Amino acid sequence: MPKLTIDGMEVEVEKGMSVLQACEKMGIEIPRFCYHERLSIAGNCRMCLVEMERAPKPIASCAMPVADGMVIHTNTPKVQKMRRGVMEFLLINHPLDCPICDQGGECDLQDQAMGYGMVRSRYREGKRAVKEKYLGPLIKTIMTRCIHCTRCIRFATEVAGVPELGATGRGETMEVGTYVEKALTSELSGNMIDLCPVGALTSGPYAYSARSWELRKTETIDVLDAVGCNIRVDARGPQVMRVLPRLNEDVNEEWISDKTRFACDGLLRQRLDRPYVRTNGKLEPATWAEAFSRIAAKLKGVDAMRVAALAGDLADCESMMALKDLMGELGSPNMDCRQDGAKLDPSSRAAYLFNSTIAGIDEAGACLLVGTNPRLEAPVLNARLRKRYVEGGFPIGVIGPEADLTYPYDHLGGGPDILDLLVSGGHRFAKVLESAARPMLILGQGALTRDDGLAVLDLARNLAEKTGMVGDGWNGFNVLHTAAARVGGMDLRFLPGKGGADTAGILDAAEGGRMDVVYLLGADEIDMDRLGSAFVVYQGHHGDAGANRADVILPGAAYTEKSAPYVNTEGRVQVGRQAVHPPGEAREDWRIIRALSEVLGKTLPFDTVDQVRSRMKDTNPCFAAADGPEPANWGAFGAKGRISSDPFRSPVSNFYMTDPISRASVTMAECSHVLAGADDRKTGTDG
Repeated sequence: MPKLTIDGMEVEVEKGMSVLQACEKMGIEIPRFCYHERLSIAGNCRMCLVEMERAPKPIASCAMPVADGMVIHTNTPKVQKMRRGVMEFLLINHPLDCPICDQGGECDLQDQAMGYGMVRSRYREGKRAVKEKYLGPLIKTIMTRCIHCTRCIRFATEVAGVPELGATGRGETMEVGTYVEKALTSELSGNMIDLCPVGALTSGPYAYSARSWELRKTETIDVLDAVGCNIRVDARGPQVMRVLPRLNEDVNEEWISDKTRFACDGLLRQRLDRPYVRTNGKLEPATWAEAFSRIAAKLKGVDAMRVAALAGDLADCESMMALKDLMGELGSPNMDCRQDGAKLDPSSRAAYLFNSTIAGIDEAGACLLVGTNPRLEAPVLNARLRKRYVEGGFPIGVIGPEADLTYPYDHLGGGPDILDLLVSGGHRFAKVLESAARPMLILGQGALTRDDGLAVLDLARNLAEKTGMVGDGWNGFNVLHTAAARVGGMDLRFLPGKGGADTAGILDAAEGGRMDVVYLLGADEIDMDRLGSAFVVYQGHHGDAGANRADVILPGAAYTEKSAPYVNTEGRVQVGRQAVHPPGEAREDWRIIRALSEVLGKTLPFDTVDQVRSRMKDTNPCFAAADGPEPANWGAFGAKGRISSDPFRSPVSNFYMTDPISRASVTMAECSHVLAGADDRKTGTDG
């Protein structure tokens, strides 16, 4: 490893590091604008200039690799003068609109101008002005502020895989934008706002809403998909103002999807803030006592086998634990957390986890995607797949519809017949998987929500075993979920008990008049028409499909309004934190169920959240794990059966409208309208 001297201190660093990285390792701050550790080197802002002995001129530390014997000076009068000069040039054309700029208070240019700039400018010439660019409904542009760091261009091309941004012109005439005016079609475009070191790219929906120092910041977890991205919720008073990413190398690095970031306005709209009871066919406001007494009256004398419960995609683990225990007290085995009917096998935890872990994608040697479109189902995970592909030596095969996944792949076919060929070794891609060092398979919900889902699951398991995906220290069999509540529900066994009905059975029974009471815990994705004449209790936070069908509505808390654990697609238990209070009379979900149990005369044996979480740990020890997903034991799962030749389809057709929160969001509605054609291309449909 090379040794070099930085500011009089000798240091040994890894070969291939840049001078800037070596300085950072020693705790020496080097100012920069264009450099970002997850993007390629541009070296065009020159703010990171340092002095190197025996060099004829200053060097850009971000672009200079370390070498043995280097002597670097980072804070000499000469370096200070260079930085002041660079800052002076950067500010020549920058408008003096800090008082109205949304970046004010968290702007890299402001901070570095204070630390390294001059006290006054010597330039008196007129400033240039740049026409604003249209990048879609999410990003507001003020391109006169742009300092041409090209971070946004490199992110779009390298991370998002959508090369729609670029620079035209040279020198003072250089402008950043789309070559043809259009909306950006990336599901990760909002990350450019975080990357922009000035106020050139800001959040359109958040524009002129608040100042950063006015906001109360809460570190929590996203639940709008199953990745479990780490986020920071910024709130003012009772309102969530914005959502930003939080660094977690094992899950989302520092990226989040546009839905995670911009759907937060849906938390304000169509909210359920008081109980409702249906009287003479119309929902009327009621008290909690009236709502509970109506439910108790309906359940009185009802056969337990004619009572059922379904948990929705946004349900937290505490509420599912409480509802499961309540159903047990009532004597009903009819419950399910798989409202889409996915044929997930609970007999082995490895059968429904992303076993290689999300970070494990970086170590994989080949990948097979089956019945999934990760770009729409989990954009952050898809970016990780692209990152691994760009590194090289990562062949990707796809069984399912052809779609733009932002990276090249080998389309093997559309249906499970190709999977059967791979298992038998009769397909060329089987050799690719067998020869790869650490092959992986990603099985999507599009393959499991079919009638033959268990047979497809069995085929996928056989393929994993035959191609060496499962071995010592590596498990490449992965299930990609679309619902934040799914793995937690499976772990808690919120599933049919002995003689109980699953989602399909519950709906069939309700439609046939054989189910008297159905409890929907935020379950909005089922066909409400199939509930027939059943008495429906809906507990949730938005007036979506379930609330529209309900006979009694119990207002719950959204994910930003409660502290509750969720389990992501890889089996990682993460706790979301409360950022704001629930509106009106809405309450935390487990507390509602606990209060209802008392009215029903079936009082649950817990009074505090710690007791609920202790009950969860007793049900499944995985809830005691705090440092990451516990490896699951491999075992037999799936079932032999007849397989349909129908092609696989992704369960997500509209990325911007997948849950009650995003469907209530005006921003997501506008995205859906503007980007509908782009979504058709991503899903491989005709539009």
